[in-house]
Amino acid sequence: MILIHPPLSKPCEPPAGIARLAGATGSDKRPSTVIDANLDAALWAVHRPVEAEDTWTRRSVKNLGANLAYLRNRGHHLDIARYSRAVADVNRILEKSLFPSGVRVSLSNYHDRNLTPLKTTDLIRAAEEPEKNPFYGYFRERLISQLSRSSNDHIGISLNFLSQALTAFSMIGLFKKEYPNVKIILGGGLVTSWIKRPGWKNPFSGLVDEMVAGPGEEYIRGLLGIDGKDGHCRPVYDQFRLKDYLSPGLILPYSASSGCYWQKCLFCPEKAEGNPYKPISVDLVLEDLESLINRHNPALVHFLDNAMSPSLLKGLIDRPLTAPWYGFARMTDHFKDPDFCTGLRNSGCALLKIGIESGNQNVLDQLQKGIDLETASIALKNIKKAGIGTFLYFLFGTPPEGHSEAMQTLDFVKRHHGEIDFMNLSVFNMPVNGPDAKKYDTSQFYEGDLSFYSNFRHPKSWNRDKVRAFLEYDFKKDPVIRAIVKRTPPFFTSNHAAFYANLSPPFR
Repeated sequence: MILIHPPLSKPCEPPAGIARLAGATGSDKRPSTVIDANLDAALWAVHRPVEAEDTWTRRSVKNLGANLAYLRNRGHHLDIARYSRAVADVNRILEKSLFPSGVRVSLSNYHDRNLTPLKTTDLIRAAEEPEKNPFYGYFRERLISQLSRSSNDHIGISLNFLSQALTAFSMIGLFKKEYPNVKIILGGGLVTSWIKRPGWKNPFSGLVDEMVAGPGEEYIRGLLGIDGKDGHCRPVYDQFRLKDYLSPGLILPYSASSGCYWQKCLFCPEKAEGNPYKPISVDLVLEDLESLINRHNPALVHFLDNAMSPSLLKGLIDRPLTAPWYGFARMTDHFKDPDFCTGLRNSGCALLKIGIESGNQNVLDQLQKGIDLETASIALKNIKKAGIGTFLYFLFGTPPEGHSEAMQTLDFVKRHHGEIDFMNLSVFNMPVNGPDAKKYDTSQFYEGDLSFYSNFRHPKSWNRDKVRAFLEYDFKKDPVIRAIVKRTPPFFTSNHAAFYANLSPPFR
């Protein structure tokens, strides 16, 4: 079986999904072949000839080798200004290399002006005309040639982001034309969200033979007739080009759970889709990571969990990792204890991503976030004092928020600017199929039968245009907030932030 991670998502770390699938099949006599086509296609594109018609592009082409080496250099002093120039120059080449196709491509996104991943008909069209995809040359030069040398009768494609969808279906169309008898299996986070829609039926029959929701290890083991299909599978990263990712040292992704242990937040996709929380035991997680760290010597471990559980955090304190790590955590009472925060730092914690969402307690209570702002204030000070970086997430335009509540969020950030290293600012989207969406006057937001979000009449007339204007002309204009926003690594954002947190642990 061949497992493929399609373009385009951030090419900064190996894909955890197909690493887990490789672990589910790798010990059998029928091991899988793993291809990170996302990384391969990006590197293929930046090494193509580019017409350098302007100074920026000429400089980018001239310095490509040096910039790639800088972004991968584990030992150099991490300078955010030098880093930002290198990322911008590599992105410039990627953009210029593929621009004639009519598709806007960056290191973190893919936008086709003629097709949208939110329409079934457009995805089918992408499959019918694969030669129009800007990565078609890569598909033919690398993927088809590799398939021709193998005897695999199954291709599994892991589709997690909308930015991958059109390219994934272009690949599927080409595979079906060249190898009509090969069975195409489609899984991943985006596919899971499609399947969980009410009344879902596979609209891609003839192209996609099977669509799998949720973790696919059990399905793959059953498909290939591998014994012990219900057992735990340690991810396998050996087949990936680990030295070629665009990161200052290997970032090793790991999921200690699927779903979310909180499961109470209104408007949360996990809640709307009914995804169960399935944790791996803390002992198994630590055994996995100790083995993987010893084998690959990563510069950073990335926990992919929606929220790292308190039991996992305590387990890491008791059995510290030998590599720095970061991940999402909920703002629980544990962080009010300075010794708990110091223990996390000593366990290797370089940075915590935390969803604060709002600086108004009533908004948080109505959203059922389970966050107490007084606790958050104490916790942020303790986390900062312990030497752990913070990447905070704020969400604007939710139904209970109006302008006055948004101003309280601005005040919260200003009061805590010394404890905030990085921020992500988002505008709320109403989930189409969320049970609470029925309370509001909704309308079509994005055109397409696969859209997950709808527009809605805000009860406080705090519509998206007003929210965006507030963020641009009030929130980001404040000097202390502007300084935080400017620190965020371009394109790679939270994936690289731990390397640039002011007090992060030394990276080996």
